[in-house]
Amino acid sequence: MPDVLDVNDPCLACAIVRGATRPVGGVIARAHGLVLHGVAGPSPVPGWVVLSSERHVRGWYDLPPDAASELGPFAARVMRAQREVLGAEHAYAFAIGDVLRHFHLHLVPRYPQTPQRLWGRAVFDAPAADHLPAPALEDAARALSAALSG
Repeated sequence: MPDVLDVNDPCLACAIVRGATRPVGGVIARAHGLVLHGVAGPSPVPGWVVLSSERHVRGWYDLPPDAASELGPFAARVMRAQREVLGAEHAYAFAIGDVLRHFHLHLVPRYPQTPQRLWGRAVFDAPAADHLPAPALEDAARALSAALSG
């Protein structure tokens, strides 16, 4: 039987926030115990990003007070940038926590041209044929980074 990748040993999110692993788009912004980075996997939509806690905590309920108080405003800034800079018509926020045991909030834009079969939670199950090439994802991450730093 082939080895199965365990994203918790070592913790993938910890590796991303400390810079040991670079997802497509890399680290985009940081604020009060939180790191915004590209999604660590294939994506069918440009601008799919993840807000991860800098510290290893399991859920939103375990965030230190400074990170917890920054989470909503930071996520709102990112979602506004997804709409204003990338042209998304809507943005989803998902904090599921069933696989990676490190707090992370997926911020997923939906565009006018996004097929309905990829709306909402279905975006996580997009077939390989829908995955975008890395340069398109990098371009969206750069645009978000510029918008958030200005």
